[in-house]
Amino acid sequence: MSTTPPKRRPHAVYSVGDEPDVRFSLANERTALAWVRTALALIAGGITLTTVASLTSSPLIVHILSIVACVAGGVLAVVALLSWQRNERALRLNQPLPPPLPLPWLVAGIAIAAIGLIVFAVIAIIGAA
Repeated sequence: MSTTPPKRRPHAVYSVGDEPDVRFSLANERTALAWVRTALALIAGGITLTTVASLTSSPLIVHILSIVACVAGGVLAVVALLSWQRNERALRLNQPLPPPLPLPWLVAGIAIAAIGLIVFAVIAIIGAA
């Protein structure tokens, strides 16, 4: 009775190249999971913002930020999976790792959100004075 290992999925990743050192595959997986945690944090922040929106004088702006955070979290989760696949294929094919997809977008999005919130806070302070 011979036991053959089951086919691993996704086939697009595991059907190419050679099995890399397990430490590199596990590091790639940990990185993907870190991106997924960040995506969950964005979604949780968006949900929190919908709760806080009723306490502000501009609930529409807070709801828009909430939608943006939730959508960004969903997109980031998908991009994390795609990045994991790209990296795992590169490891299996003994190629250089591709540049990280989500990092520049996440940093730019956070910077834009921070600038927008600063402008919003300054306008709210000036309006209250």
